[in-house]
This record gives sequence, C-alpha cells and structure tokens, in this order.
Amino acid sequence: MSELKDYQYQARQIEDMTQHMFRFGEGKISGYAAVFLGCISFLGVLCYQFPSYLTTADLRAAYDGVALQTLLKWVMWGTLLFALLTFMLGNYRRLGAISVLLVLAGFAMGGYTLPVSEIESNNLTLGLDWLLLTLLGSVCIFTFLEKIIPKYREQAVLRPEWQIDLLYFCVNHLLIAVLLLISNHFVSSIFGWAINNDLQQTIQSMPLWLQVILLIISADFVLYWAHRTFHERPVLWRFHAVHHSVEHMDWLAGSRNHIVQTIVDRSLAMLPLYLLGTSKAALDIYVVFAAFQAVLVHANVAIPFGPLKYLLVTPQYHHWHHSTDKPAIDTNYAAHTPLFDRLFNTYHMPRRHWPKEYGTTKRLPRSFLKQLIYPFKRSK
Repeated sequence: MSELKDYQYQARQIEDMTQHMFRFGEGKISGYAAVFLGCISFLGVLCYQFPSYLTTADLRAAYDGVALQTLLKWVMWGTLLFALLTFMLGNYRRLGAISVLLVLAGFAMGGYTLPVSEIESNNLTLGLDWLLLTLLGSVCIFTFLEKIIPKYREQAVLRPEWQIDLLYFCVNHLLIAVLLLISNHFVSSIFGWAINNDLQQTIQSMPLWLQVILLIISADFVLYWAHRTFHERPVLWRFHAVHHSVEHMDWLAGSRNHIVQTIVDRSLAMLPLYLLGTSKAALDIYVVFAAFQAVLVHANVAIPFGPLKYLLVTPQYHHWHHSTDKPAIDTNYAAHTPLFDRLFNTYHMPRRHWPKEYGTTKRLPRSFLKQLIYPFKRSK
C-alpha cells in the first residue's frame, strides 16, 4: 500500500511539473510576472502606509526609503506592462486581471508618492519590508541563474511543493524582528560575561579582510556542530527532518526550516558575532556573504567553481548533504567552508557526480501546518 501511495505521489509530481512549465508566447510567463509584481506593489505600498507595524527600524537604517520609492514606481508600472502583455496573448487573462486589481489598489492608497515617515526603534513589528526586498532580489538573481546554468534543466521554475517553501520563506522573513530579538537576548543574557574588551579592540584593529575570515571560520565552527547535533540526536532530528523533506532543490528550498530550528540556528550564529566584536563593516560583509551563500547552495545551478569548491561550500557540496544516497547521509554539515567536515571526517564530495534523489528516507507530511506539528507528535 505504501509503495502504491509513493507511486501515485510521484505521478502527481510529474503532472504538476508538466503543468507549471513556462513556454514563450503562451502568456503564462507575463501572467505570473504580473501577479508577482502586483503583490510586491500592493504590499510595498502597505509598508509606506503602515511603517510602524509592517517595517523594522533596524533594517530601515540599512536602506534608503526614498530611493526605494523609485523602485516601487518601476515595479507598479512594470506590473501594468506585464498585465497588458498577458491580455494581448490572451490565455491567462485572469492572472492579468488579478495583477491589475492589486496595482490599482496600491495606487488608491497613495502608490509610490506616500511620505517616508520615521518609526520608533523599539517597536516589535512584522518585517514586511525585509520580506519584499529579499523576495524580489532572490527571484531576479537566482531564477536567472537557474535558467542560464541549471543543473537539472527539466526542473520547472514552479516545481512541486514550491508553495510550501514560499510560505516558509515568507514566515521566516516576516518574523525577522522576533528572531533578532530572541537571538540578541540569548547571547547578551547568557554570554554577556564572556565579553572581553581588549580582545574586541585587538580584532577591530585587524585588516577588514582578516576580520571577515575570522567571522566566517568562527561562525562555521558553531554552525557545524549545531547542524551535526540536529542530525545525531533523534529528538532534534525530528525538527531538522522538515528541512530535509525537500525533494526538489532550488533557491527556495533552503527556506524550509522548522521555526524551532530557525530560532536555534539564528541564536547560535549570533554568538561568535557577539563575542568577537568586529567592526560594523566586517559584520555587514559577513551577513551579506552568509545570506547569499545560504540561498545559493540550495539552488539548481551548476556553476563551475574550480578550486574555490575546496575552500567554500558550493551547491554541489550541499546538494550531497540533502541526498538520499547512503554514502552521503550525515555528511557535509558545514555552512561556509568544508574545513570542519574535513577535520571531523564528515566530508563527502565526489568530483563530478551530483545526487540523483533528494529528501528524507521517510516521507514527511506535505503541508506547512502538519510539518509544524510533526516534531511534537509521538513517533510510532
């Protein structure tokens, strides 16, 4: 019976993959692009309309709200352009209509002419601004890379279960303020005693490039052992299994993380950053590097990294970590560099081969809510 269910599930995946293929001239590409940009437009206007509730002051300090109004203007007019193209092609006019309604609602609320107001830094808000910026940037960058240099050319952009992973992406980014609050409180309350001003001043006097390397290695050491512990402790594995339930690797797959593990990972990753006390410039470089690499290593890309693959965790390297192939199980725990996998004998990297299948050996529930409660259910 279980084999029959697996066969039926795989058949539905193939059918879903076929249905979500994009072909030029059908209007599907322009239709989905219009709806995507329409959602960005409407939610972007909401950010300017209700900044005290939907944006975080700490993140707003990192970007120019006035400059982003120009971006919002282009997104809103781009939505109408793609909608017009969809209507002209004729097959997906419903998508075009939805996108027009979204952008008109945005214009009705003030559009890209709303004033940029200041908000209190102590407000606990939803990170909708962070979600929109990262989503727009990730779709533009990684979808482009996955189409020009894909590893699996037959994989559709909207592959099976993309909706679940998009929901994970949204939840994790909307809760950025909560996650920052928890991680900052964790390191300051528990490890505040370990702060050494002399050490931090010494580190800040180092060249910028050396500070960044120190951050990468220190954070990777902590993340390596945290990741390995989640694999080797059955109670923790039930949380981490949610991440490994992904069966189609792309840039969105890395978002599938149980909220408990997300909190633990963010808190532990903050520890070396807090204790080392590097310069703000070094910290900013590391944060951008770590965020970009975390998405890239899950992406469906076959970038030839050359000798860099021995220094950095690459998509091929991390794809093996998600593989169901027996030699690859419980290997490649590192987040940034293979150094600690080599030191602690968990390194697995065939030179030319990539995995054939991904996912946990035991299929997990296929919905966000069921995956959320899965670790808390008594195992049979």
